[in-house]
Amino acid sequence: MTYLLALDQGTSSSRSIVFDAQGHIVALAQQELPQIYPRPGWVEHDPLEIWRTQLATAREALAKAGLKAADIRALGITNQRETTVVWNRKTGQPIHHAIVWQDRRAEATCAQLREDGKAGLIQAKTGLLVDAYFSGTKLKWLLDNVPQARQQAARGELAFGTIDSWLMWQLTGGALHATDVTNASRTMLFNVHTNSWDSELLALLDIPDSLMPKVLPSSTHYGDVLPELLGAAIPIGGVAGDQQSALFGQACFREGMAKNTYGTGCFMLVHTGHKFQTSHN
Repeated sequence: MTYLLALDQGTSSSRSIVFDAQGHIVALAQQELPQIYPRPGWVEHDPLEIWRTQLATAREALAKAGLKAADIRALGITNQRETTVVWNRKTGQPIHHAIVWQDRRAEATCAQLREDGKAGLIQAKTGLLVDAYFSGTKLKWLLDNVPQARQQAARGELAFGTIDSWLMWQLTGGALHATDVTNASRTMLFNVHTNSWDSELLALLDIPDSLMPKVLPSSTHYGDVLPELLGAAIPIGGVAGDQQSALFGQACFREGMAKNTYGTGCFMLVHTGHKFQTSHN
């Protein structure tokens, strides 16, 4: 029998699910994730708590299923999107709490980008409207406001990632600094035409490219989980942001199909096919 282990790191909880070869749930474990509200409009998470709860639920799900890590064919990750983490490459310690997708502290930067006439450039490259929702301006805020962050970044000592990147770094003991195209596309820094980080956008927000993770397809062999974490080296075989995961999980495989999901927020995604579509207000 082949089993898969899915890590579902959401805004309000961390969850792990074991599936069998037919896609049936064998076991599930979940832990709530504390929300941190430093000021009105600001929302943060403790990245170490994200990692602790995600690892704990993975171990619990395996135990509930009566399985060992060696029984798991592959591990997949789906995650809250846009939430931004920066950590020290040597120590693996975050330099600040994660700034959550809901957080609005970077709106002043977005307003300046609009005033400077950069909104069209950003939308043409990324497909996104300029908004504090996305990771790029959150990352700029961290570099501008955390003491010594810019100096450390300039020396190549820091790593940026969305939650998938943070989890893969932890799961592999720092061997892997990567993300997938769906998460990268939500940063406002990723050129969807070239499938790469855009040097012009990085420069616009004064972000060194040394911070950025490698971008890989959503389905590929990313690396292997450290054996000591779960009991065996499980291949990491798939990564996708939660809303894109839901789009395909709900079988929206053809152009024009759409889905709504209801959780911490309500999200609608539409399968737009192979042609680039421009978003409008």
